[in-house]
Amino acid sequence: MRPARRHLIAAAAAVAALSLTAGCGGGGSTTAAPSAAAPASDTALVLYNAQHEEVGQAWADAFTAKTGVKVEVRNGSDFELANQIVAEGAASPADVFITENSPAMSLVSSKDLFAPVDAATKAQVPAQYSSSKGDWVGVAARSTVFVYNSTTLTDAQLPASIMDLAKPEWKDKFGISPSGADFQAIVSAVYLTQGDAAGAAWLQGIKDNAKIYRGNSTIMKAANAGEVPGGVIYHYYWYGDQADGGANSAATQLRYFGNQDPGAFLSVSGGGVLKASEHAAEAQQFLAFMSGPEGQKILSDSTALEYSVGGGVAPNPKLKPLAELDAPAVDLNALNGPKVVAEMQRVGLL
Repeated sequence: MRPARRHLIAAAAAVAALSLTAGCGGGGSTTAAPSAAAPASDTALVLYNAQHEEVGQAWADAFTAKTGVKVEVRNGSDFELANQIVAEGAASPADVFITENSPAMSLVSSKDLFAPVDAATKAQVPAQYSSSKGDWVGVAARSTVFVYNSTTLTDAQLPASIMDLAKPEWKDKFGISPSGADFQAIVSAVYLTQGDAAGAAWLQGIKDNAKIYRGNSTIMKAANAGEVPGGVIYHYYWYGDQADGGANSAATQLRYFGNQDPGAFLSVSGGGVLKASEHAAEAQQFLAFMSGPEGQKILSDSTALEYSVGGGVAPNPKLKPLAELDAPAVDLNALNGPKVVAEMQRVGLL
């Protein structure tokens, strides 16, 4: 689910009219020189965007300013657009697809609808943030966290693992948003890392224990108000509210599970070029832009507060460093969204 307020900072908008620096290396700062407007192009790409709308639009605008290639952005949710691509097949008007979570990418990949990613583009994103098949790459990431009311729960009372939340002592003490692709991706990671039997037992415990909310922001607000002690969300909801003054998070803190726990799952937002694209070269260029230094700098400088994963660009310094998350290693293309939806329906969470 997307947060209600997610605006890119003015610097990201300005980037669209500038020739961006090639990276965000460590020495002194440099200023990009203004460039002449890119020549107009007759080519128009169609981007199916399940990322934050403002992020997808900023990438599209900056790419057009740089290349002259227009990008039409069609927004939707992860599985809404993934299922649409599957239904459209070779007739899909989409040139590029980007998501919030990787299970939607793995669905399209499983139908063999992505073109291979150009080698130079694959090389600019670490392998753990991309498809093992080489047909899509990571463009952003978000960390699973447990948000909790620090006046209600002490450090000693926090769950050591996300698996603990299925235990009877956690009944009615945490919230989840099962209808969203975010939580469904987390469930996928539990099944993949723990196996089907343990995953099914855990999911039944979650069904028995959790309070149901719609959206991660709603969970955070409920924890902040003391309505529920804690909840499972992604990190950037909390960081975004803190940056806005903390009205909905002032009484809360984040528990990072670490230790390669399934609760430390790092969900990767993917990007891929459709085989059906009639503008394959430009589509590959756009994917390279988003996952490369210029596109990742736009993400890192924005108030989206997701993790940049490609182009050698460091994530926003306000975030807990990626190296400290100690996330479990997962094959992103093995995250089975349809299977998890069926499992969640079986236990009554959907």
